[in-house]
Amino acid sequence: MTTHDGYRSPLEARYASVAMRSIWSAQRKHSTWRRLWLALAESERELGLDISEAQIAELRAHLDDIDFEAAAGHEQRLRHDVMAHVYALGEVAPAARPIIHLGATSQFVNCNTELILLRDSLSLIAGKVAAVIDRLGVFATTYRDLPTLGFTHYQPAQPTTVGKRSTLWAYDFVLALEELEHRLSTLRFRGVKGATGTQASFLALFNGDAAKVERLDELVTARMGWPVDRRYAVTGQTYPRLVDAQIVNTLAVVAAAAHKTCTDLRLLANRKEIEEPFEPTQIGSSAMAYKRNPMRCERITGMARFVMTLAQSPLNTAATQWFERTLDDSSNRRLVLPESCLALDGALDVMRNVTDGLVVYPATIRANLMAELPFMATEDLMMAAVRRGTDRQEAHEVIRTHSQAAAERVKRDGAANDLLDRLRADAMFAGIDLDAVMDPSRYVGLAPQQTDRFVETVVEPIRARYASRDLDAVELKV
Repeated sequence: MTTHDGYRSPLEARYASVAMRSIWSAQRKHSTWRRLWLALAESERELGLDISEAQIAELRAHLDDIDFEAAAGHEQRLRHDVMAHVYALGEVAPAARPIIHLGATSQFVNCNTELILLRDSLSLIAGKVAAVIDRLGVFATTYRDLPTLGFTHYQPAQPTTVGKRSTLWAYDFVLALEELEHRLSTLRFRGVKGATGTQASFLALFNGDAAKVERLDELVTARMGWPVDRRYAVTGQTYPRLVDAQIVNTLAVVAAAAHKTCTDLRLLANRKEIEEPFEPTQIGSSAMAYKRNPMRCERITGMARFVMTLAQSPLNTAATQWFERTLDDSSNRRLVLPESCLALDGALDVMRNVTDGLVVYPATIRANLMAELPFMATEDLMMAAVRRGTDRQEAHEVIRTHSQAAAERVKRDGAANDLLDRLRADAMFAGIDLDAVMDPSRYVGLAPQQTDRFVETVVEPIRARYASRDLDAVELKV
């Protein structure tokens, strides 16, 4: 069967980056198993078990040259994936065969490997979130003082600025990044715990010496690159499955931030105010040639929605782990863990591309704002009338009456907003400079200053923290 004759996941063929696909590849998984077996054997030898340096050297020589066909043949016969790879390794390291996996259970390699893959995935995703924050920070600074119509309930509301609005998007990603960093800082190693977490098999190997069992756990943890004090205090057969729920729900938080941002951008594209990048030869619609569909933002929201729906699954898995462990977690986790990482990774690559090339149309933004600004200015006009001695309630009623009439004209007849003309013709407002209140910058409050402060105090520290990361954009299949 060729690659075109069977199903191939879009996450592998279309969406996820090479780096994330590599993390969750069979090569990475099973070479990590071999490194765990090497770390176990080295540590057992250091603590006095009868394991030779020649056996260790043989294991070390075959960390990456995995015969996947041989392993598949063994699994077909044994119906056990871990033992299949024990046999495959034993064939190329025959001297070491007797001590491979010595004292361990399958979850020694499975759990510890998955924790390593999750750690590396979270780190990769954190860097990509930081890149999005960086680009939104640049965008916010560029448009810090460009007034735009604000919305609450998706109805016209007090103006803000384009830059200030983008800080709201950025801050969602900042909060998500904090969650990612927390998960990374608290993620632990399972270590060497045995079949039900009691370490009984290792206690037997060391003739009842509990100190050596603890030392073995420390040595393996350290050899695999984890701080010794970052191990789960107790486990059953597996590390606590609530950890998966915490991680996938954190990924879902990132996805929600991306979804919200891209939904806003899609709405703004409809208003012809801001658009995602659109390449010169890109086709927006196969039928409607004039269209510039927000395809990238639509892709992001679609993949983000997928990640958010996965958040429920590990919660159910964790809730149904009877006593020390049940195996109904395995098949589910083979899907949920990699696919949540791969899908979010792909969405963030597109998000980085979008935020790096947003197209802004200031004239349209101003026209849309000015169509509504007379309504926004009515409070200032009412105060101006009051300062000239008009009763506040009378001024309020006059403005209310004219505002309702102007709004009805706009909605019913499709005509321009003539509120200022109506007020100009009313004796109550005679002599008041109505045009002076139509400067949009009067109504944005501290939006520019808030934007500056946000970039300085929130974005800049993130830029500094991730300065060493490769945050370059990737080639997209759009």
